Order: sequence, then C-alpha cells, then structure tokens
Amino acid sequence: MSLIIKICGLKTDGAMDAALEAGADMIGLVFFPKSPRHVAPETAARLAEKARGRAEIVALTVNPDDALLDTVMETVAPDWLQLHGTESPERVAEVRARHGRSVMKALGVSSPEDFERAGAYAGIADRLLFDAKPPKSATRPGGLGETFDWSLLDTLDPAVDFMLSGGLDAANVAEAVRRTRAIGVDVSSGVERAPGEKDADMIRAFVAATRVAADAKFAPQ
Repeated sequence: MSLIIKICGLKTDGAMDAALEAGADMIGLVFFPKSPRHVAPETAARLAEKARGRAEIVALTVNPDDALLDTVMETVAPDWLQLHGTESPERVAEVRARHGRSVMKALGVSSPEDFERAGAYAGIADRLLFDAKPPKSATRPGGLGETFDWSLLDTLDPAVDFMLSGGLDAANVAEAVRRTRAIGVDVSSGVERAPGEKDADMIRAFVAATRVAADAKFAPQ
C-alpha cells in the first residue's frame, strides 16, 4: 500500500521543482489572500503546468464563491478542489457537480465532537482532510503549524478514509503514520524556513521520512 504525500502552499518554481523531484503525489496551490502562501491565478497556472502529469494538482480555497472557482478552473484546471472553510455538505455537493472535479473537504479537529460533522460529508466529498482546528482569533483556517491529538481519530468511523494535516514535519510524520490510519499526509508550514517560504531540503526530508515510515507500516509481516 502506498501513502499519499501532499505538499501544499507552493508558490515558486524552485519549491515546485523540489516537491516534484522529491516525489510528492499531490501539490497544493492556495487561493486565499490572507494566507502567506496565496498565489495569483496566473502564477498558479504556470506552476500547475510543471506538475501536470507528474503529481495531482490541488486548488485550495476558503469559502469560495462561484466566480473564484470559475477562474481557478479556467486558468489552472486542477485535478482536485480543496475546500478549507466552513462549506456545508450542500455547498460541497454543488461545487462537485458544477465543476466536475474531485473535492477534498478539510475539517478542523480539537475534540471528538468535531468528527460528528464528518459523517455529513460521507458520499459527498471525495476525500476528507483532518487538520488542527485554529483558535478563534486566527485569520486563516490552516497552515498554522499546530498538531491535534491524533488519539481522537480512534473515535472515527473505520469506514471513513482521510488524509492528515496540521503541524506535520520530518520529525513527527513517522509517528503520525504509525499512530493513525490516514491514507495520506499533507504538509505546508512543516517544510518552510519562514511562513510561505518553502525549503527544498525540508521538502526532501519530509518526503523521505514519510516513505520510510509508510514502507515500515505496510511491509508484509
């Protein structure tokens, strides 16, 4: 079994090249002005062409309106739309139907009760992404470098597939892989030297650590 590795928040050619050369399975482009990882559609289009055919392209938005999604689809043509805001199951279904793309819905986690919402997206979102729930004072819903208590995932319905995000880096991803049944991991701030500034060596280290951990977890016993 292979574990999916997503490097999110790429905004330069160098960072994109590093992620692709390291072997990332998915790359994320952020369309949210409050994020230090935000990219203009024209820049994102250029970066996406580097990745096309080598990794799946994910466009991350936060409570997007139809105009933004139309622009993203026209300029970037991503493989996935990631909804990282407070989008309802109905809105997720609408976005999926309107654009004909797979949709990943991110959900913030800090308590077992947060997983009660997950069931509402079953069969609607193509994939769930569990991230650390931001504090109420936060200006953005993710990429804050904080983990959540992974033992909370023990309460999740075993039938629900998900990816894991929130404070992952090369030092803790092996434990995350060992401790959870996530089908993939998503990193952003954990491979940065400063907010929004990806580090090629950190990207390579993260991918390598994840591959080693996945090989150990899924090796025949």
